[in-house]
Amino acid sequence: MKPVSLDATSGGSPGLSFADSTRRIVPLAWPVFVGQVSVLAFSTVDTVLVARHGATDLAALAVGMAAYITVFIGFMGVVLALGPIAGRLFGAGDHAGAGRQVHQVLWIVAVLALAGSTLLAFPHPFLWLAGAGPEVAEKVRGYLLALAFSLPGSLLFTVYRGFNNAVSRPKAVMALQIGGLALKVPLSTLLVFGWPGAGVPSLGAVGCGIATAIVMWSQVAIALVVLRRDRFYAPFALFGRGLDRPDGAALRALLKLGVPMGATILIEVTGFSFMAFFISRAGTTAVAGHQIAANLVSLMFMMPMALANATGTLVAQAIGARREDEAMRLGWHGVALGCAVAAVFGGAVFFGRHGVLGLYSSDAAVVAAALPLLAWVAVFHLADAAQTLAAFVLRAWHVATAPMVIYAVSLWGLGLGGGYVLGFDALGVTPPSLRGAPGFWFASTLSLVVAGAALTGFLAWMLAARRRETLSAG
Repeated sequence: MKPVSLDATSGGSPGLSFADSTRRIVPLAWPVFVGQVSVLAFSTVDTVLVARHGATDLAALAVGMAAYITVFIGFMGVVLALGPIAGRLFGAGDHAGAGRQVHQVLWIVAVLALAGSTLLAFPHPFLWLAGAGPEVAEKVRGYLLALAFSLPGSLLFTVYRGFNNAVSRPKAVMALQIGGLALKVPLSTLLVFGWPGAGVPSLGAVGCGIATAIVMWSQVAIALVVLRRDRFYAPFALFGRGLDRPDGAALRALLKLGVPMGATILIEVTGFSFMAFFISRAGTTAVAGHQIAANLVSLMFMMPMALANATGTLVAQAIGARREDEAMRLGWHGVALGCAVAAVFGGAVFFGRHGVLGLYSSDAAVVAAALPLLAWVAVFHLADAAQTLAAFVLRAWHVATAPMVIYAVSLWGLGLGGGYVLGFDALGVTPPSLRGAPGFWFASTLSLVVAGAALTGFLAWMLAARRRETLSAG
């Protein structure tokens, strides 16, 4: 199959309708959704297995996961700058240029992998923050040492993922992500519990880290075979000339977009995950209720993120093909589609919240703690979808710094800061209904509403300015 640019496939109608945009977005979105759910299942499988193995290993897994996510998420965002840049080149029909961007981002991966793997191999800062005891700390070190070997593979697979999404091939990523999950489940089970008859020891949380490393490098190996043998990739000239030398201009462009992208993703993840640290001070029941709501929201988020990926890809390709009016329409249609889907999902969870919680737990106290949090889920999810779609569209236009600032102010300042004030009644005026976890969820929901409004407003302003500039130039 020969790759084609947007110019050859779209017709470029300036009157692109919402239905037309939907028909183009959905085929790119659903493979991303399936693939990301598979990735989310990695941590779910590990948590379930280790919880049955022992409390010490579960504590080590929690600390180790938090440390790894902190390192990987930010670095992943930097590498994913490849997507909007390669997407524009692909839309312009410059396949060789898109391939050269892959070579350049590999130099960035090499530096990030060295720094990240060193930090994971010597995790003293994370152990200090967690205040882990000797037994837990030892297991955390073993788990993170395995992930230090896994990180380069994870970042290389991120290159494969970003490039394939940029050239409208999300199924090539989804297939490997599903295959990775199929390998991860039996491998983690074997290494966590061991197999005495075959001489395999029980490794607990450390076994999860080893299994992840094996799976990630297996995915990279298969991805390399696919890129070499599939004729679709031949025009990109990825092989046959060695690795391109570092190109200063290309590297600066990738970092200019990638660094704020990575910081934005890190702010978003930590702004939500750090809620658990604060809520845990209210007791195990409160944090258990929060964990259920958090897991549900994370699963729901996979859909707007998939739609955002697809929309961002199509917008970048349209910009590269110099169809800016089409890019603008696609962007707004993607935002509208994401919000509509989120409203349906959020409303369904809200009205069916009693049944949903019953699937998670039969503990009446935990269900009672989670129930008031789900009152915010519908608004939370809708606002989350709006800000995610707007952010991805802005990245397609190579705008990432302003969203980073918006995220920092809203999610860290209003969300975490406001949640702390409300949850712990820091000013002595918080009503009883908003003390503890509900206060954090109210503030977090409000922060997402602010972020969504600010990002969509900024997108509208930026596109209006772009349109005026185009008209004046014409």
